Amino acid sequence: MKSILILLFLSPFFLFCQFQIGHTTLTFNDPSRNGGFGSGGGPGRQIQTEVYYPTFIAGENTPVATFPEFPVIVFGHGFAMGWDAYQNIWEHLVPQGYIMAFVRTEGSLIPAPSHGDFGQDLALVSTKMLALNSTAGSPFNGKIKQKSVIMGHSMGGGATMLAASNNTNIAGIVGLAPAETNPTAIGVCGNISVPALIFSGSSDGVTPPAEHHIPIYQGIASTCKSFVSITGGAHCYFANSNFKCDFGEGTSSQGISISRADQQDKTYWLLDPWLKYVLGSDCFALTDFQWKLNNTIGTVNQGTCTPSGTNATIFYDNMSTLWTTTPGTAYQWYWNGQIMQGETNDTLVPPVDLGGDYSVSVFSPSGCETSSFITLQGSISVLPLDYQLIYQAAQNNIQITTNTPFTGSVSLQDIHGRMMNQEVVNATNIIFSSSQLAKGVYFVRLGNVPAKRILVY
Repeated sequence: MKSILILLFLSPFFLFCQFQIGHTTLTFNDPSRNGGFGSGGGPGRQIQTEVYYPTFIAGENTPVATFPEFPVIVFGHGFAMGWDAYQNIWEHLVPQGYIMAFVRTEGSLIPAPSHGDFGQDLALVSTKMLALNSTAGSPFNGKIKQKSVIMGHSMGGGATMLAASNNTNIAGIVGLAPAETNPTAIGVCGNISVPALIFSGSSDGVTPPAEHHIPIYQGIASTCKSFVSITGGAHCYFANSNFKCDFGEGTSSQGISISRADQQDKTYWLLDPWLKYVLGSDCFALTDFQWKLNNTIGTVNQGTCTPSGTNATIFYDNMSTLWTTTPGTAYQWYWNGQIMQGETNDTLVPPVDLGGDYSVSVFSPSGCETSSFITLQGSISVLPLDYQLIYQAAQNNIQITTNTPFTGSVSLQDIHGRMMNQEVVNATNIIFSSSQLAKGVYFVRLGNVPAKRILVY
């Protein structure tokens, strides 16, 4: 008789860790149009783009980190605002493992910017950035995951809708106080079916929510969309202080009752898990996002998006067959971590006398991946993972003790969702140092087991 040791945990498509920030300037060309901004020569439209990327050595044109691959976020600026107004955003996201591309076209006051061209620029840069993954000689060759999100603020948020309306190659969109545009952003939202996240400041007088943000959100056809209204929030506070934006807001917005830092913290609190779900296929992150959507103080939220990933399960019939009851659109079996070619059904008949570790990856319609692991060795036993947390103040550490050996990712986050520590372990006793942690509440997560809180005092 054989035995089965079952260890269940969620396997995100990739793990986030903290990187340094590298920078380079790229100029893309659209031969079908004219104008633009940037050098490069030749006919067509020049689209200068400032690219910030994960690296191990911060600076200009330093080597891209090896991860192995990073998803892309293409960003559209607000009216008369430069890309440098959004330093707060790239400094927050790039260290987590994202490549950010800031499009510099349509930044003038006179002549007035072309919203239609800006939307086309965002769509083209998204396509061009992904193509660099297979471009010989590019520093991004082999470094770019084939998933991208288009994000924009104000005018750039409206242009994001224009970019997404005829683009099937993006994974999602984010609008920060998105503005109605000409051609109409509201009018094309019915063509958008990818996951969408819209942020709004309730005191925004530059792009009043009732005229801009809400109609855009309501018009989006996606079955996975969310709207976040930050109580007392401003239009310009999504970015760093910018004279032109702040001047316009000073003449139009009333009732702002939140600081710029607080508004940005609330934004990141919800944006981070949403991006992990959309770009990382992390099903647990969607559950995390939905919990935060419903429980974040100082916001009025709504949304609909059903988590499509659950914990996979494997069963053994004591005779010849392994199977999973977890529904999915695709399956892949592994033996001792090696892919089993052709084993892509929900059942597996292990080769005779081939013991060892078996696992199955189950893929949902959204791309989420969940896994289960089993070891064939003698009689049947099932050991679901559980763990306990102890804060040892005298030793300046957090002790994590599991009921069975755990193999996988262990992470420690603060209440803002910022990653404080993350390790891949194979142990029953794990120690995280707390010497560099400020007093407060933190969350520890092992695999797909719900995160547990611990107070550092």
